[in-house]
Amino acid sequence: MASIPSKNVWIRRQQCPCGDWKCYVSCEGEGEETSVAAELVKSERVSSEAMVSPYVGMVFKNDTDAFEYYGNFARRNGFSIRKERSRLSPQLGVYKRDFVCYRSGFAPAKKKPIGENHRDRKSVRCGCDAKMYLSKEVSEGVAQWFVVQFSNVHNHELLEDDQVRLLPAYRKIHEADQERILLLSKAGFPIHRIVKVLELEKGIHGGQLPFLERDVRNFVQNRKKIVQEHDALLNEKREIDTIELLETCKATKESDEEFVYDFTVDANDKVEHVAWSYGDSVNAYDMFGDVVYFDTTYSSITYGLLLGVWLGIDNHGRTIFFGCVLLQDETPRSLAWAFQTFIRFMRGTLPQTILTDLDPGLRDAIRSELPGTKHVISRWNILSKVSSWFSLYLGPRYAEFKSEFDLLYSVESSEDFEIRWDQMVSMFGLVSDKHLDLLFSFREYWVPSYIRGCLLAQMATSAYFKAVDTFLKGVFSAQTCLRSFFEQVGISANFQSHEHQEMQYLQLKTNIPIEEHARSILTPFAFNALQHELVLAMQYAASEMADGSYLIHHFKKMDGERLVMWIEDSEQIHCSCKEFESSGMLCRHALRIFIIKNYFQLPDKYYLSRWRRESSLALSDGHGIESNDGHWFHEYQRLTETLFAESSITKERSEHVHRELMKEITRLLNEIRRMPESDGVAAMDLTESPNAVCNGDRRRRQTKETDEGGRTHTIISKRCKVIDRGGPKLNVIKSIWKIRKRMEIIFN
Repeated sequence: MASIPSKNVWIRRQQCPCGDWKCYVSCEGEGEETSVAAELVKSERVSSEAMVSPYVGMVFKNDTDAFEYYGNFARRNGFSIRKERSRLSPQLGVYKRDFVCYRSGFAPAKKKPIGENHRDRKSVRCGCDAKMYLSKEVSEGVAQWFVVQFSNVHNHELLEDDQVRLLPAYRKIHEADQERILLLSKAGFPIHRIVKVLELEKGIHGGQLPFLERDVRNFVQNRKKIVQEHDALLNEKREIDTIELLETCKATKESDEEFVYDFTVDANDKVEHVAWSYGDSVNAYDMFGDVVYFDTTYSSITYGLLLGVWLGIDNHGRTIFFGCVLLQDETPRSLAWAFQTFIRFMRGTLPQTILTDLDPGLRDAIRSELPGTKHVISRWNILSKVSSWFSLYLGPRYAEFKSEFDLLYSVESSEDFEIRWDQMVSMFGLVSDKHLDLLFSFREYWVPSYIRGCLLAQMATSAYFKAVDTFLKGVFSAQTCLRSFFEQVGISANFQSHEHQEMQYLQLKTNIPIEEHARSILTPFAFNALQHELVLAMQYAASEMADGSYLIHHFKKMDGERLVMWIEDSEQIHCSCKEFESSGMLCRHALRIFIIKNYFQLPDKYYLSRWRRESSLALSDGHGIESNDGHWFHEYQRLTETLFAESSITKERSEHVHRELMKEITRLLNEIRRMPESDGVAAMDLTESPNAVCNGDRRRRQTKETDEGGRTHTIISKRCKVIDRGGPKLNVIKSIWKIRKRMEIIFN
């Protein structure tokens, strides 16, 4: 009986966007997952001198180690081995082992069946006497195995390195390859094409897999019945788990009104697609939804579902979660529904820019459903496929090709790009290559000269995509069903939104007034980016033109001049590099002009709200904050932001806040823990003075939790006002009130 997978297995999608169903890609950075063949090839190159030949008296901890050692020795010397005989005793168990050459002994004679066509296979056994015999001895309770006989004399020809790996003993299909073979077979791939796909994915030449085509054929035939039983069980699991997922979404909606979800059903009333988002995500989108990345990297083998995740970046440079969708397929109808649902979740607001992978289906869906949104394919998504497409084909010329391809990103104009492109294609003989044709047809989505000035908000960087990959891998950690996956998405999304931002001391590097002013306005992430441009601005000279514009050039580099337009009356500045339009932060060229013009601080309009400190997402327990009861928390969060901003100005301030604030919070925490928990007092509203706080009448649920020291603490699930008018807890309120006031005056 077949068994269904115990885990929901997610894999990177490998279908090539060129549209050829037989073409697959493997992304750079996945080498560690597909390196079995490479390791085998590497081991073959190790010379036999690097390994000591077995000898009489050689000692092993157990017979398994001995067999492995002799097997490695045999592989390096052109033969394989097998286990011949063993001897057993009541006292020692197995105490003798005989390992022999695979051609040892002779095959017994077989009678041919009458009336049947029988294939008479010639035996490989020829009476070879190569062997290694072992005996076990126990001394002071410790067992050891000794080589008692060894012979390396063969009566047959030993094989070369490229032949020995084809012996049956070394032709093994590893578990990862088994899963891939079954998946490709299910998709309709013929056996020879499956072998070709595996070779391409591993980046090896034909015939270098650790198994043969006939091994793949035998494996598929033997597993065919098991696969059919497996699929039947899997279909049943999909239906049950999908219904359970919808019930979980419904329950979440009942407990959190701001949670949103939707789904579709097919003609048989079975669930097709499911999408969901959280109140915090919708609120974050209002603030940081100008640029969105829609990731479709992963799909589930277990459920046959494509995962789509909408992500963004906040003012601290952190990845934030906007929404999630599970799709049964990638048809235009399905992708259109996904985008329609997401925009509905986000209250009808379209992003300025959306980044996706290279995919014709996504391009068409975005054109249809997001007509006012700029579609961009990042450099990261392009370069991750280039190696898979061209490294094997070009061989030793691939490094040269990669250098030429990278230079395309520095071309300034569209006309120059097309000239350089034609030169590169001719140089490497790729005039009719389908992958280059695909890239060229998508040039308006990834070539810098076409997308320059498009808002990307620091998201089209390798650092951001590595953060995205880390986020997704956290989501995929050991789910057993869709409900567990749903819960893990919520945990990861909540963690990203509430990730603690360390208080940083931001040191000045130029000591000019613009830098000092920017430090008090921008988050550390944004300030570091602007500071980097300010430092580089000092290396540029400006030449004023007759029309009042400026040519900015580096003091060493002769090329790369930039034209900066300056309109003094309205304090408007425009640079030909369009960095401000792209990242939302001024470039070194524009900053050079402000320095020349003796500006002590940048005009306010050049500090976009998405990069300001006050734009930080307010933390909350759970998704969403009730407007009345959560007001004190917003006030606390605002004061904390101010505290961090003021303390980051000097190292002395930063150290003072860290020292004093830690003492106050520790004292308050200890005071709370000493108080009784049975008086029914709930949370407190600090928007009023201590006397006014104690007038509410709302209660909230409490649960208890015990820490490592055995102390029991009350965990409160909903915010509400205090109903107790006196007693020790009023002292806590007054203490918090004092901290709040102290925070306001600590730097005055």
